Amino acid sequence: MTGVCFFPMIRMYRMVFFTLSFLAASLLLTSCEKNTREPSITIAEQYGLAYAPLQIMKARGFLEELNPSAEVQWVKLANTAAIREAVLAGQVDAGFMGIPPFLIGRDKNMPWKIATGLSRAPLGLVASESVSSWEDLTGSSRIALPQPGSIQHILLTMALDREAGDPALLDSSLVSMKHPDGMNALLSGAVQGHFTSPPYLFQELDQPGFSLFLSGEEAFGGAFTFIIGMVTEDFQKNHPALYEDYLTAVNQAVEFLNENPRESALILEEAYGLDRTVLEDYLSRSGMVYETEVRGVEGFLSFMIRSGQIQNLSSAEELFF
Repeated sequence: MTGVCFFPMIRMYRMVFFTLSFLAASLLLTSCEKNTREPSITIAEQYGLAYAPLQIMKARGFLEELNPSAEVQWVKLANTAAIREAVLAGQVDAGFMGIPPFLIGRDKNMPWKIATGLSRAPLGLVASESVSSWEDLTGSSRIALPQPGSIQHILLTMALDREAGDPALLDSSLVSMKHPDGMNALLSGAVQGHFTSPPYLFQELDQPGFSLFLSGEEAFGGAFTFIIGMVTEDFQKNHPALYEDYLTAVNQAVEFLNENPRESALILEEAYGLDRTVLEDYLSRSGMVYETEVRGVEGFLSFMIRSGQIQNLSSAEELFF
């Protein structure tokens, strides 16, 4: 009697098992189809007024308008090292940074390429007005900048190479700090110099007792793009339509900022915690240029190869999609 009941139970369990397996497979296929229909992009930004078009892009929802089915996520990270780690972890698809740290990452086989430019800006080394020569910054002096390999660091080494004959002259004096912390350290006297970008550059120069010791264009020897936008090769390959929409949205944000400075300042007021009139002033200052054209890659690449900071790259053409 027991054996008679046992086999129907086995058949029943098999039916339940196959039913559950079928449902699980269906859910998996549905999930895959949803992911195919609804791609996502995670965009990394950093601190500073040079990233202003991204705030416009977020606030106006340009990418969402172009691609309503896409999931758009934003993350703010402290520096390019953090962006690099996020890319390697599969957490970021696109990000914005200076040209030199992009080159360093690409040289170390980071799977990214340049997709767009974003801005030029008046970078510079701000110091006490008592600083009049490189010798005044040696010894026990400290200079704050974002990180080794940042665009600020490379510009500093370019200037030192040309003017002092030693690109590493001040390496022992460098202190890695985020721009807000570097500004506070400079104004409090904790550091003697701060190589920074707007709005921190403007805020520091507006304080009595401080001046621009070295400008970015002096260090580089001409104009260059401050912030470029990279995209991972996998994202560009796997989501070509969203990639194109993304580039269009960045361009729309740049155009909107250039054509609507007052309305842009209202949008940026909350993002930067600055008064609208102050932002309008900063956006109109000389050197603040928002454009998608990329300038200066060859100049940075040539210097970084010559100074031994790049070993595996030879041509700027291979860096673009």
